[in-house]
Amino acid sequence: MWPGNQPPGDGQTPQQPNSPYRQPGYRQPNPYVQRQPATWDAPAAGPAPPGRGRRTGLIAIVAATAVAAAAVVTGAVLLGGDADDKASPGPGPTASPTATASESDATQPTVDGWKVVANPDIGVAFDVPADWAPQSPDWVSYVSEDDDPEDTPLVAMKAPAVLKAKWCTSDDDKDGHADDTALASAGSRGNRTAKSTEQIARTDSANWVYGGYTQPDRAKVTTGPVTSFTTDSGLTGSVATSQSSGVERRGRCDSDGKATTFAFENADGDFASWSFVAAKGVGEEVPDTTIRQIMRTVRLYTPPTDH
Repeated sequence: MWPGNQPPGDGQTPQQPNSPYRQPGYRQPNPYVQRQPATWDAPAAGPAPPGRGRRTGLIAIVAATAVAAAAVVTGAVLLGGDADDKASPGPGPTASPTATASESDATQPTVDGWKVVANPDIGVAFDVPADWAPQSPDWVSYVSEDDDPEDTPLVAMKAPAVLKAKWCTSDDDKDGHADDTALASAGSRGNRTAKSTEQIARTDSANWVYGGYTQPDRAKVTTGPVTSFTTDSGLTGSVATSQSSGVERRGRCDSDGKATTFAFENADGDFASWSFVAAKGVGEEVPDTTIRQIMRTVRLYTPPTDH
């Protein structure tokens, strides 16, 4: 399910029973959603993550430290926090701690002409090409099950960057509201309760493709082998790529999708991850070489002390 997005607001909590967003600082999402609780607001829309337009979510967190969301099917998701799943875990953690860079490493790109994307909650930064649009550190994007009325996230990312936020626009449900679909997004999150970096890489990449492109059919998602990866800063962890094949085009913006997740340990020794999600098999598809270039810039940094 892809509910839409919302900019920071007054911090009101949605009055929805058992809502995963009933945490201090959460605002209700914009209704790019097929079943929206009547008590939720409908603010102006902003960029949505890639995938089938009405089944992704982007919400903003007023208090950057209040970052919590539950997940279904594979377990729990806590942004800047926890992720667990029921898949068979791989070997033990392969991430190796690396020296944490200074704050300046998060404000200056490591690639000339690129932009920095920083997630101060977990102390992770990376760079994106100049045509990408970094969102506020308070933004969270996620995917959820189509038939979940509460939009409980399967997987999420915080402080994302978006490529071509209005790559495709359509009104497939004929409700008179045109929905924008992005070409690609990339962001990071915490996975504190995961069992291994291998598990995170495999499960998160698969959930992004399933949630954004193939549901309700998981059989259309394939995940490649989990391998070790070291970024240019020396950050070592596990990486896996999932992709779909044969997605039914039910709407103008539907396509196959792909996702790459790189999992590692942050400076606190907690599991964290970076994910890239994009449309696959389209004319403007982001090449794998570019994805690797971006992933090589992932690094740890020390957030400002007043964060």
